[in-house]
Amino acid sequence: MVDLTRRRLFSKKRHDPEPATRLPWLKSHALFIDKCTRCQHCLTACETSIIVKGEGGFPTVDFTIDECTFCYQCATVCPEDLFLEQDQTPWQVTAKIDNRCLATNNVECRSCQDICEPMAIQFKLQSGQVAQPNLDISLCNGCGACVSICPTKAIVMISKKSAIHQ
Repeated sequence: MVDLTRRRLFSKKRHDPEPATRLPWLKSHALFIDKCTRCQHCLTACETSIIVKGEGGFPTVDFTIDECTFCYQCATVCPEDLFLEQDQTPWQVTAKIDNRCLATNNVECRSCQDICEPMAIQFKLQSGQVAQPNLDISLCNGCGACVSICPTKAIVMISKKSAIHQ
């Protein structure tokens, strides 16, 4: 098993042992690290090309490129038994909007709402100011469409567990 935590021993960066954006439908992070051969079949199979080579050559999702369409091709082409069945929940991630958001800085923008198919991002009208984003994490499916469309890169994907504790 590859221990990525040792690579950061002398690094100032904090290690996130289970990134929110690994791959959809993974059975477990530990199994993925242990069994993924880094063959890159999932990279070429991804219809939106959001699966990229990450740290240690392991595949990871980059939502700044595009969204996950939940096509299941990454799981289909994988030669290892790393993935849940397609009828399972793909992952427990949600969007997070930070203070770089144009609307929170009194500039009209609703790009994320316009692209959000499950309508998890809605803008709440405010008297005398720009409408503010309201994210309903119970509706967010974790597709990440809002990330690449945001002009200020104010949206990131995080685990739903982290979002609940904030």
